[in-house]
Amino acid sequence: MPPLPLLVALADPTRCRIIEILHAGPQPVHVLTSHFDISRPAISRHLRVLKQAKLISEKKSGRENRYALHAGRLKPVLDWLDTMAAADKPVSEPGPAAKPALVAASAPPIMGPPKPAREKAASQMGFDF
Repeated sequence: MPPLPLLVALADPTRCRIIEILHAGPQPVHVLTSHFDISRPAISRHLRVLKQAKLISEKKSGRENRYALHAGRLKPVLDWLDTMAAADKPVSEPGPAAKPALVAASAPPIMGPPKPAREKAASQMGFDF
């Protein structure tokens, strides 16, 4: 199962850039805001999404709030991507004995397995794609 809350948090280019900036070390919000052409409240909304996904944390330091990246929390994404990349290996062709029999034209279509119930969508905090 894909780590949807993490992927939703990373689905926005601004949030990905914030992650890249915080990779260098904890930063106050005014430093983060200086890297973008959007308002400080908009940056705060992006930070809230990243905090809800537990990718970053906020720590009060004097009059500033400093944001720090928790890079280890990206491991579920890496594990899932590794699994998907490993599943891309070619499958050998079945032998002649494994070929399916022809179905008569009047036979009803074969129904596949039931679809799994949809997961509850991860919060995007007002951000739409």
